[in-house]
Amino acid sequence: MNLDSQIITQLAQHLEACQLNAADTQKITDAHPEMDWDDAYAIQDEILKRKLSRGARLVGLKAGLTSHAKMKQMGVTSPVFGFMTDDYIVQDGGSVELSALIHPKVEPEIAFVLKKSLKGPGCSIADVLEATGFVLPGIEVIDSRYRDFKFDLKSVIADNTSASRFVVGGIATTAKGLDLSTLGIIMEINGSPVAFGVGAAVLGNPATAVAMLANHLGKRGQEIPAGAVILSGGITEAVAVSKGDSVTLRVHGMGSTSIRFI
Repeated sequence: MNLDSQIITQLAQHLEACQLNAADTQKITDAHPEMDWDDAYAIQDEILKRKLSRGARLVGLKAGLTSHAKMKQMGVTSPVFGFMTDDYIVQDGGSVELSALIHPKVEPEIAFVLKKSLKGPGCSIADVLEATGFVLPGIEVIDSRYRDFKFDLKSVIADNTSASRFVVGGIATTAKGLDLSTLGIIMEINGSPVAFGVGAAVLGNPATAVAMLANHLGKRGQEIPAGAVILSGGITEAVAVSKGDSVTLRVHGMGSTSIRFI
């Protein structure tokens, strides 16, 4: 690590304040070009610590930038990982106040709900499927705190991978025996299709992203706990939303989930 604990705390406070106040900022590596990967995750950890100290609950984890489309859109080459607390939850069909966000976008995902914990290293797709209770359609609302969605990989990790809100719904489906790579999805805004894709867009199989997350945590002495919801990453490029938009994700054989912006 290159940053001392005081700077890490200050940067975590700054980024969380941007989230809470719906205010944007320049990417933090502009002022701290020496920041390394461990620093970035330490800042993210400090943000989580601050949320938990105020009574938030950790409900899940997420993989980000896991599709080739997303990597190309954001100009990066590696997945990133973050957390989700209960203040990010939107009930299926529920609404989000646009004024609480900066410049939100939505992306279609496959959500995994674990029946038992997963820990790396060495976690495989088979291990993920064995530990998964069921999968669901999920929509993640990403809302980078960086101005104009411009960031580098270390900055976005520190910013908890742009996590903001999420919704899951549809039909809880057993993952075993399901070909996640060929699952077809359609995302609609106000009834018009805006994105099409298949599960294979996420690293060949969405379960791969969950395995990578478990292996990432294993290196840090952590695990994915039983009961956690894991968003496996956007299947398509993220799509910007505006006030009044209603977003629906349909996944073949798994039903749909939706969210509104008011």
